[in-house]
Amino acid sequence: MDAKKVLEDLKRRFPNEPEYHQAVEEVLGTIEEEYNKHPEFEKANLIERLCIPDRVYQFRVTWVDDKGQVQTNMGYRVQHNNAIGPYKGGIRFHKSVNLGILKFLAFEQTFKNSLTTL
Repeated sequence: MDAKKVLEDLKRRFPNEPEYHQAVEEVLGTIEEEYNKHPEFEKANLIERLCIPDRVYQFRVTWVDDKGQVQTNMGYRVQHNNAIGPYKGGIRFHKSVNLGILKFLAFEQTFKNSLTTL
């Protein structure tokens, strides 16, 4: 595995998600040496399977604020990877939340779940 090449491909496929890129870059840098000792990992395409979420739901949320104005926001549900534990995550309500942030959180939650055997 060439971590730089994997990251470049990820940035090309998902260009507006810098938070997600950063999380993946940190993990790839940590595992690259060990990963390269195991050709069976490459054969199984583990990196792509680990870096690309299983599912992403994107939806509109329409609501009425305190002034009676109708507001519309985007909602996201990222189911990252359940190969080493269940899907798990939280809810974030803020105008700064975007898909890249939620993919970052889901990516990290995958490892947390596996380490805590959830």
